[in-house]
Amino acid sequence: MGDAEAERLIDVAERLFAELGFDGTPLQLIADTAGVDVETLVAQVGDKARIYRTVMRRAHQAERAALAEAVAAFIPTRQGVIALTDAYLDFHVQHPRLLCLWMQRWMGDAADLPGPEENVRTLSAMIVDTVRDVMAPGVDPEYMIWTVVWCVFGFLSGGLQHPGPSSYYARGAPLTPESLADFRAYLHTLVTYLTAPPDNEETR
Repeated sequence: MGDAEAERLIDVAERLFAELGFDGTPLQLIADTAGVDVETLVAQVGDKARIYRTVMRRAHQAERAALAEAVAAFIPTRQGVIALTDAYLDFHVQHPRLLCLWMQRWMGDAADLPGPEENVRTLSAMIVDTVRDVMAPGVDPEYMIWTVVWCVFGFLSGGLQHPGPSSYYARGAPLTPESLADFRAYLHTLVTYLTAPPDNEETR
C-alpha cells in the first residue's frame, strides 16, 4: 500500500477522533471503519498514539500554512487585522473537523499525549508579533487574538442561542451564508474596537 492508502487511513482516523475523541476511539474502530484489519492499519500508519500525533500535526500544518499566507500579506493597520481575522475564520469554516479536534482536546481528550499545545504556542506567538503594533492603547495582543479564537470556536461549535424566532445559527443547524456574514460583521466590529484607528481617523 502506498501514500494514498496511508492518507485514506489517516483521514478515517481524523474523522473519528473529531467525532468521538482519541479516548473514545478504539484502534479496532478505526480499522473497521477503514475496512482493514488492525495489523494492516498499524503496519501502514502506526498505533493509535502515532496516528493521533499524525492527525494533530497535519491539523497544525494546515492551519499554520493558511495563517502564514495571511501574515505574509499583512499590512499593519486595523484593516490588516480584520483581514487576518477573516483568514482565521474562513480556515475553520472550511475545516470543521480540525475545530472539533481542538474542542475534544480542550475537554481533556488525549491528555496523556502532550505536544500539540506547543505548536499552538508557536503559532500564537507569530500572530501576536504580527498584530502587536496595531493594538489600541491598553489592549493586550495575546488576549486579543485569543478573544477571536474563543469567539470563532464558540460560534462554529455552538452557534447563537436565541429565545424567540430568528434566523441565527444554532448548534446542529446548517451554517448559512447569512449567519456567517452576520458573525463576520460582528468580528469586524470587535476588532475595530480593539485596534488603533488609522492616523487620518479621529479617535472617538
